[in-house]
Amino acid sequence: MIVTGSASQALAAALARELEEPLAPVSYDRFPDGELLAAVPGFDADRAVIVASTVSSEAHLELLQLQDAVREAGAEEVVTVLPYMGYGRQDKAFDRGQPISARAVARAISTGADRVLTVNPHEAAVCDFFEPVAETIDAAGRLAEPLPDDLAEPVFLSPDAGAIELAETVRDAYGEGDVDYFEKVRHSGTEVEITPSDVAVEERDVVVVDDIIATGSTMSEAIAVLGERGVSRVFVSCVHPLLVRDAYAKLSSAGVEAIYGTDTIERPASAVSVAPTVATHLE
Repeated sequence: MIVTGSASQALAAALARELEEPLAPVSYDRFPDGELLAAVPGFDADRAVIVASTVSSEAHLELLQLQDAVREAGAEEVVTVLPYMGYGRQDKAFDRGQPISARAVARAISTGADRVLTVNPHEAAVCDFFEPVAETIDAAGRLAEPLPDDLAEPVFLSPDAGAIELAETVRDAYGEGDVDYFEKVRHSGTEVEITPSDVAVEERDVVVVDDIIATGSTMSEAIAVLGERGVSRVFVSCVHPLLVRDAYAKLSSAGVEAIYGTDTIERPASAVSVAPTVATHLE
């Protein structure tokens, strides 16, 4: 049976259809003192596939409760699918005395799972924090589907060299175009410097591809550089459309024609589902 966290209901339903498995009834409640209670009344299966993006601290706790609940209900195998792994970008301590948060949450999730899958983690190394090691699902190719069919001499750009494979995957799935990247230097958790690349973008359509867009600040800076170079249209594609605070406004003001994301995080920009890709790892 497919079990959904409260933040991943559309994706879980799509996955249930792909796998032709029932979607378990789940209840989400809160005690008067504010404590959460996630339960699975009526769960009856040997395998539980829990689909839960941990987009908040409460979502992390909800996932741990669901893992325990299905085990209590008799599940012999618990597969945890993390469409988006919260705290996944904190994969090292920036200063003495700081936690490696990705390791901490991975250890907690591992205690209730026989198998963990995560979609396009920001750093693949976080998978090693799980026991057993988590499996990575690459769903970037799904981002080509919502793009317009008439892109003019498209250029697929990643914000840094580390994400160029992501841009190549989207380009390959689209079927044509060049690939390049911006130079990005991170000075701290919030300060990022963007250096323009030498790619020719004049009168060409550009698709800026990244794994996660949070506040949109870094992406907006990159797009501003493209505008100075006479770009035609700019589209933004990301696997995880976190898009917090005024991210939509920033990107729109920078000249973005459309933002396309997947349903790993369910937002208005979630134009395509990763369910078909996830399903291939569960069949």
